[in-house]
Amino acid sequence: MSEADAVARVDQPITIDRLVENLRALGISGGETVLCHSSMSAIGWVCGGPPAVVDALMEAIGADGTIVMPTHTTQYSDPAAWQHPPVPESWYPIIMEERPPYRPDITPSRGMGAIVECFRTYPDVVRSRHPLYSFAAWGADANAIIEDHPLEFPLGPESPIGAIYDRDGTVLMLGTGYSTNTSLHLGEHLADLDKGFETETAPILESGEKRLESFQVLSTSTADFETVGQAFDAEHAIDTATVGDATSRLLEQRSLVDFAASWFGVNR
Repeated sequence: MSEADAVARVDQPITIDRLVENLRALGISGGETVLCHSSMSAIGWVCGGPPAVVDALMEAIGADGTIVMPTHTTQYSDPAAWQHPPVPESWYPIIMEERPPYRPDITPSRGMGAIVECFRTYPDVVRSRHPLYSFAAWGADANAIIEDHPLEFPLGPESPIGAIYDRDGTVLMLGTGYSTNTSLHLGEHLADLDKGFETETAPILESGEKRLESFQVLSTSTADFETVGQAFDAEHAIDTATVGDATSRLLEQRSLVDFAASWFGVNR
């Protein structure tokens, strides 16, 4: 979507005050632990752009709450699996050998959106050290949520999304669908079904030196995430509201994960 399209969609510029008001109406009262997924283009033309959205989130949730966002770096995944776009097979060894190490303070996320990229650069935002599936967090429990992010099974019960689950956190979907709802991967981990595993290798920085680190991840699929999300919405009567111009949801994460784990066990 072009900026002209964003302008055409709204009657007046979307401001921080309007976003805070919308977030309050959606159900955020302050002090929560919130895992946020977002689409800048869905929100419409915001006065100040992504920083205004981040400021509004911080104002609505407050420093006694915690904001978490996925800052994944799929540029460190196996290039043989890349599809958007694929690269020539002859490039694979060069990419694997030459890409620089993952550095939490420097390495940009990929495909996470403008709001996430803005958020991760804010003062007092901390980021986990996982080279492929990092998370960034701000607020009261930020360090506790991201500091022990395990290299193995980085979206499982010991991960930041597991820490949010343990805290009865919520999931805020600002103009996004269930296909990008990271908490559903925790549902895959907890589901009673046959699970496959894969090995990923990514470069990290250790004692100033680049080093390749290999780790196991659960074989996952997002193909049915929209379907399980629709089933969850129907069973739990999830309402949507508008934040800016974005159709948005606020969910109890534990309810979503538990529902998904049961649903996967029956339907996969």
